[in-house]
Amino acid sequence: MTISHPFLLTMLSVLLVSLISLVGVTLFALHERFIRRSLLLLVGFSAGALLGDVFLHIFPEMLESDTLIISPFLLVLAGMLLSFVIEKGIHWRHCHCSALPRESMHVHPVGIMNLVGDAMHNFIDGMLIASSYLISPSIGIATTLAVALHEIPQEIGDFAVLLFSGFTVRRAALLNLISALVAFLGAFVVFSASSTLPNVAGFLLPVAAGNFLYIAGADLMPELHKETRLSRAFLQLIAILSGLGIMQLLTLLEV
Repeated sequence: MTISHPFLLTMLSVLLVSLISLVGVTLFALHERFIRRSLLLLVGFSAGALLGDVFLHIFPEMLESDTLIISPFLLVLAGMLLSFVIEKGIHWRHCHCSALPRESMHVHPVGIMNLVGDAMHNFIDGMLIASSYLISPSIGIATTLAVALHEIPQEIGDFAVLLFSGFTVRRAALLNLISALVAFLGAFVVFSASSTLPNVAGFLLPVAAGNFLYIAGADLMPELHKETRLSRAFLQLIAILSGLGIMQLLTLLEV
């Protein structure tokens, strides 16, 4: 496998997204009130970016492709169902955790399960980023940005789970980073398979769309509904539109 321009771009993008795993340490060092006030806005921005990537970048690219032997929208549905199955597995880790008193724990299994689930998620993210760059650099950049934006609130939550499980701050940060680096394996798998399966990117891109739609609709949007104040709801709408706007601006890279 020769090093190509898409390969180098993918490696740089995966490294950037992996380093976001350290954002939990940074933001937990800030005042808790600041984190709580800004997190939902960040979630809204992330949801807008994910939806924008799907409808402004991935779907148009899907409709222009005529190399798939199966409907791309069936693959979108497959991506949504796969995300549901993976999330069910990740939620399994929470079994009986809340019933245990904090002071009685050493390293609780929820932390280990969190790392396993997060590693699986990051592996898929690496595959999606690599597949996007195999389609075009602009699709790759848009997908990287969308992945990075939804990683920030997710990594904050993952870091909190590791601390809750009994890990020290330093160990939680290190393990979170190692889990994030699994994304490189996903990227390597895609580039290795692209030589024998040249249309692997065409199959994975609709799956990525389904994954992004599931994250935005099933995970992020419900979080926004927990805030009922009209002023904050308006700010959330602005955040969503900002995420969409960023993705619209990225379409300028395609011309």
